Amino acid sequence: MSKSENTTKSMTVFKFSSIFLGSLITIWSSAAILSGLAQVDWQVSELLRQYLISAGLMQEFHTMSDFYTHIKGVEYIIAVMFLGAFPAFYAYLNKTPEGVAAE
Repeated sequence: MSKSENTTKSMTVFKFSSIFLGSLITIWSSAAILSGLAQVDWQVSELLRQYLISAGLMQEFHTMSDFYTHIKGVEYIIAVMFLGAFPAFYAYLNKTPEGVAAE
């Protein structure tokens, strides 16, 4: 068996094994999504909410104080980002073109 035949055969094996593995992952993920949707009465938004809560990207607030504290923290992050970006934006707006002579 020559080297090119061996390479072609190994590429074929690799191609079919990756297709098989991709098919298995697709079947598994489809089954997971469908079983999750069945548990929440086929409500996509409820499934997404539960996923975001379990991943830690969203919180359930039990009191108004918890909610207000969270919103206030997000507000402070936005304010700091604005204060950091505004000087650069101001410098960009007031930049004089290099090729134009000022009179």
